[in-house]
This record gives sequence, structure tokens and C-alpha cells, in this order.
Amino acid sequence: MPPCPEWYRDTEWNVSLWGTYIFTANNWRDDRYFESDHAWGGGVDVKYFFHRYFGVGLEGWATESTRQRFDGFDFNGQPAFSEDSRVIGAVKGTLTLRYPIHCSRFSPYLYGGGGALFGGEEHDSFTNLFSSSTTKAVSVGFPATHTGSTTRGFGQVGAGLEIRLTPHIGWMSDFSWNVVNGPDNNFGMARSGITFAF
Repeated sequence: MPPCPEWYRDTEWNVSLWGTYIFTANNWRDDRYFESDHAWGGGVDVKYFFHRYFGVGLEGWATESTRQRFDGFDFNGQPAFSEDSRVIGAVKGTLTLRYPIHCSRFSPYLYGGGGALFGGEEHDSFTNLFSSSTTKAVSVGFPATHTGSTTRGFGQVGAGLEIRLTPHIGWMSDFSWNVVNGPDNNFGMARSGITFAF
């Protein structure tokens, strides 16, 4: 009998293009980085498998996330809010442990990594102004002060499955959990896309 086909090589480059959905661990009012419940986007990663089961790589992604921004108080003294849509993304290094199942197109994998997250954690603040004759705030329309975004380090662990359609093209799907500077920033990330193997 002829030997069965092997869909994964001992050494190979992988380039993956994928879409992603992110959801925060907390309600948007409590999350400190995305400040929203979810975000959609996409990314790319490049990996080199120096052994059939081990690979190292570099990954980058970007998402669009919309938060409720506090703009201050109107002339009636009521708080005013607006939608603030901005890009949140990341760059990180990865380590992938995969297990290609002999004579099959399937390869489950585990991965982890760390890097920098950017574009989020803006802050809105307001300082009460008081008249000289009373301690009651003068409601004449006070704007809030907004800070820029903050870059944070983060770590990631996840698991997924790749299915090779040909020896050079595959479909990957996975899920990861991401930890960013404490429990109020953590988020889950689901990805799915196409992989090119060389």
C-alpha cells in the first residue's frame, strides 16, 4: 500500500489571515480598557515551525470598538454622552504547540504569547465649578476633559483547530483568553480564517 499523505511538514512557514470577535469579561460600564461589551476586527500572523510540533510567530490585529463617552453637563445640568468609535489593536509574539494527526487533515493546537495592546483606556473627567457666593454648581454647560489612549502589556493563552484543505492551504479557528493589567480589563477573543503554508 502507498504511504498515507502527510498534510503538515516538519519545517514550514504559516501565514494566516483571519477575522475576530472580542468580548470583554465585564459589563462595558466596568471594563477599563475596551469600555464596551464587544468589538469586531481582523488580523494577520506569521509563524515558523522549526519542528513538526513547535512554532514561533508574530501577530498583529485591529478591531473597531465603540464606547459611551461622557462629554460633560448640558445647560440644564444633565450629563451628556456621545458614541466614540475608535480602533483598538495589538502586536505580540507567540509560541504554538500543534499536534498534526497522522494521515489526516486535522491539527489541534495550543498557543500563548504576550505583547502590547493599544488604542483603549481613555478617561473622561469633570471638575465642578462653583460660584463665589454659593457651593452650588453653576450649570451653564461644562465640558468634560478627555485623555488619550494608553498602551498596556498583555498575555494570552488559547486553543484551536486547523484543517488542511490542501498541503498549502488550511482553515483555522480558535479561542483565547487575554489578561490585561488586572481583572477589569480581561477579554475573550474568537478567530477564524485561512492559513497559507510554505
